[in-house]
Amino acid sequence: MLLTGAAGFIGSQVRTALDRRGHEVVGVDLLLASAHGPSPTPPQGVLTLDVRDGDAMERTLRGIDVVCHQAAVVGAGVDADDGPAFASHNDLGTAVLLAAMHRAGCRRLVLASSMVVYGDGRYRCEAHGRVVPPPRRAVDLDRGEFDSRCPIGGEPVTWELVDEDAPLRPRSLYAASKVAQEHFALAWSLASGGSVTALRYHNVYGEGMPRDTPYSGVAAMFRSSLEAGEAPRVYEDGRQTRDFVHVEDVAEANVRSVESGLDGFVPLNVCSGRPVTIEEVARSLADARSGPSPLVTGQYRAGDVRHIVADPARATERLGFTAAMAPAEGLGRFAWAPLRDAAGSGPPRV
Repeated sequence: MLLTGAAGFIGSQVRTALDRRGHEVVGVDLLLASAHGPSPTPPQGVLTLDVRDGDAMERTLRGIDVVCHQAAVVGAGVDADDGPAFASHNDLGTAVLLAAMHRAGCRRLVLASSMVVYGDGRYRCEAHGRVVPPPRRAVDLDRGEFDSRCPIGGEPVTWELVDEDAPLRPRSLYAASKVAQEHFALAWSLASGGSVTALRYHNVYGEGMPRDTPYSGVAAMFRSSLEAGEAPRVYEDGRQTRDFVHVEDVAEANVRSVESGLDGFVPLNVCSGRPVTIEEVARSLADARSGPSPLVTGQYRAGDVRHIVADPARATERLGFTAAMAPAEGLGRFAWAPLRDAAGSGPPRV
């Protein structure tokens, strides 16, 4: 099998899990400076290869029966200049890979997708039932009004679990690229008769996360602050809710997807099933390290969503996958786990 992004945070964990299960893995990675730092050295057994190089990919895919596609530029995006990198590495890269798979006769794909494809989560208004709040306005956020409201009467709304049939409403450049990846993969599966399992990762954390980069996950940012003796800075009021899933569970979901051989296009949430607030994440890490208490800043990032919490039922039903690591245990471990030695260097570029 072929594993793209094999040197990355998630890809390296997937590679280890596949090796342990006896799979013969060919690993490739472009080793972008934005993720791996300047002048990175490829890990043993990983080829330096760009998935946008169709001829090279076709040669590498000869004799491969399944591709586990982890390679991507990640993060919410810092500014509009990041858009071309997301489109090139994520979307063009996936399209080129799929075409190379077709030419090489490989018909199975496990795709690393993301919960960001949903945009904001699912909400219910007591007066009007299930509703879709509009994107939050800067004027409201500036006043500290962070909660979404019913678009019909303005009433408060409560979040509900998001299942895989929810509409896709991307709210960031990265999210738009992940939706496009899924659409390319779905179209490829219909045209070629191939199968795609699209794993929609929720907030992934764990050993080996990159540090000190705005493109990293919030858990790593909190860790970096605590290591510097500073309070973790929590945006908004800290009550925004997410699902944090440990990278070891994500790797297990990938292995099960490789081994299951699901037919057609199947999107699956990969999550812990145990929602937590962002302030709870920061406080758990601070307590575990006996560090300063989190600082709730009231600041916000344009495009951030208020709540997004996943329904894990379909992954359990289709893959037999249930996350083993509860956030309390996982965050306690993560508080002292080693992060990636080489910090990312600069923003992602084409």
